[in-house]
Amino acid sequence: MIIQIYEIQTPQEAEKCIELGVDHIGSVVLRFDEWRVPLLKETVGLTEGTDVKSSLIPLFHYSELIYRTLDYYRPNYIHFCDSLTDQNGRLTDLEKFIKLQTVLKEKFPEVGIIRSIPIPKKGVAPDLPFLEIAKALQTSSDIFLTDTWLGKEPVEGYIGITGETADWEMAQSLVRQSRIPVILAGGLSPDNVYDSIMEVLPSGADSCTQTNMVVDEGDPIRFQKDFHKVEKFVKEARRAEGELYEEKEKLTEKLEGLEADLKDREDALPAHSVRPNQMMVIEAIEDEIQLVEKDLARYRAV
Repeated sequence: MIIQIYEIQTPQEAEKCIELGVDHIGSVVLRFDEWRVPLLKETVGLTEGTDVKSSLIPLFHYSELIYRTLDYYRPNYIHFCDSLTDQNGRLTDLEKFIKLQTVLKEKFPEVGIIRSIPIPKKGVAPDLPFLEIAKALQTSSDIFLTDTWLGKEPVEGYIGITGETADWEMAQSLVRQSRIPVILAGGLSPDNVYDSIMEVLPSGADSCTQTNMVVDEGDPIRFQKDFHKVEKFVKEARRAEGELYEEKEKLTEKLEGLEADLKDREDALPAHSVRPNQMMVIEAIEDEIQLVEKDLARYRAV
């Protein structure tokens, strides 16, 4: 289970996240005209030589500048979170994004690509073509990340940092379709991350807004993490991970037992004159195996 925390901009914040058990440290390059930030480079480089990975979002679209940014920061992952639709949920031209990612894989094969897939709030845009988007970008991406689509986003041209919960049923559909890992994001907090993981069964969970500090009115403060919230987020995500792993192990053991039973019964069949009740037992075991395999397939990403 990948636990990813975003808007980590200083080495001190990164060290604290690593101490708390975060797997991916997410940082943001905010401006194309101030893309070279030594303190941020130190933050990204802090994961070098560890099992923790760095992820970097560039909030600009200039391909040559993106190449220079990767040369300068050398993150483990570059994360693209472009909106990919207009305000009405209609697809934009995906070819330019596919081309950029394809070129990046050639120029920087050591850098993985995370691509945000827009998922609306529950009941808001049921026809949003998120599965079509994912299918088009799957080959040139290494990880998908769900994020909440509002139509009018807090940062124009990009999805994310809404604090709003995405439709978990749609997110689950993406997990089941995708051939690459899916990190669940979009309004995840210490209070709902356990339930979200148990329902969606993703490969990871991500938080930004809901693990930030807040002002007196309750609004989150950009780029200021509340590490008590981060600690609880990690604990709740790990709790879900542990329970899912146990359930997966139980299903695996059950499947192995059924398969062994089936083999024994098939080996014991006489060469001639097979009785109908013998075949009925074998067919019942085969049916149960199919049901367990179907249940186990849900845990593919766990």
